[in-house]
Amino acid sequence: MAKNQNIVHQYFKKTIAGNLVLVKVNPIHYTGTEITRSAAGDTVFRELEFDEQIFEDLKADEFEPCNPLEFNLYLSGLA
Repeated sequence: MAKNQNIVHQYFKKTIAGNLVLVKVNPIHYTGTEITRSAAGDTVFRELEFDEQIFEDLKADEFEPCNPLEFNLYLSGLA
C-alpha cells in the first residue's frame, strides 16, 4: 500500500451566511478540498493548499470537526 493511502484526513464544517462549508485537510501534505453548498442547493468544489497554521486558522474561524461520511455524501452529490 502506498504511503499516500495511509493518511487520515481531518474534516471540518461551518455555516456561513446560509451556506454550508465543508473542508477536508490532509495533515501531512497540507492540501485539501473545500465544498460550499449554498442555501439554493448549488455546490462548488475547490482544491486547496494550506500552510502549517491551518488547524489554528480553522479554530479561529470557528469551524467544527465533522464526520467524514457527511463530507463524502456532499462530495458524491448524495446530500
